[in-house]
Amino acid sequence: MKERSRFASHVSAPIRNLAQRFAYLGLVLAALALMVLGKADIGMVDRFRAEVTDAVAPILDVMSRPVASANKVIADARELIAVRERNQELRTDRDRLLHWQMVARKLEAENKALREQLNFIPGKDVSYVTARVIADTGGTFAHSLLLNVGAQPGVGKGMAVTTGAGLVGRISGIGSRSARVLLITDLNSRIPVLIEQSRIRGILAGNNTYRPQLLHLPPGVTVAPGDRVVTSGHGGAFPAGLPVGVVEAVNDNGISVQPFVPRDRIEYVRIVDFGLQGILPEAEGP
Repeated sequence: MKERSRFASHVSAPIRNLAQRFAYLGLVLAALALMVLGKADIGMVDRFRAEVTDAVAPILDVMSRPVASANKVIADARELIAVRERNQELRTDRDRLLHWQMVARKLEAENKALREQLNFIPGKDVSYVTARVIADTGGTFAHSLLLNVGAQPGVGKGMAVTTGAGLVGRISGIGSRSARVLLITDLNSRIPVLIEQSRIRGILAGNNTYRPQLLHLPPGVTVAPGDRVVTSGHGGAFPAGLPVGVVEAVNDNGISVQPFVPRDRIEYVRIVDFGLQGILPEAEGP
């Protein structure tokens, strides 16, 4: 067996050496032959090239799929990053717009309140100070407001506090930086009023509810829901004709009046000096 292997090795070695020696020369000759053949028959070369391309195309297609998939994954990842960045920008824009929306609504409400104040037309000898409500200090047993104005010219005890819609109350106390308003719905409030159409006089008495009552009307008078109530000008507290409210109900419990100015919607008021003595004059020193 060993003799046969040794013999085959002796025979194949010269052949292998000869093939290696003439391989380069064979390739050169094959290339020259292909060039000559291409010059001789271009159509046949094109057909051969097409067949080789067709044979290699499926292999190239399979090899290119992972590359295309990788490119698609990279493109999707870039798109996702861009979408995240855009979402963050949109969130920032949304927060900014919500902030400005809140500011716009606040300014709109303030503008509306100030426009309502323009409905009030003071007389020639009347001065006034516009103030903003900073606190509602009322509760079950008291109805009052705090204003952001203190002791200054044009602000004094007993002065009328109004809005463009009507009478709110009167100044009951003044500090260096604030003033207290006693609302017409407070239990301690008593205002001389009259029914605008019939000119019937009475007293509007607060009862610590949102609906004060008409008291001390003359016997036998007729009051109907919807009648307007205005100040009468008696007592030197307020001038005549300030709008107060409208009669809401007439029953066994009395005559209730709905004020023109709801307590929970008061933002800006006007402290009006009508030049009257009022009902809460400043105490004189000894």
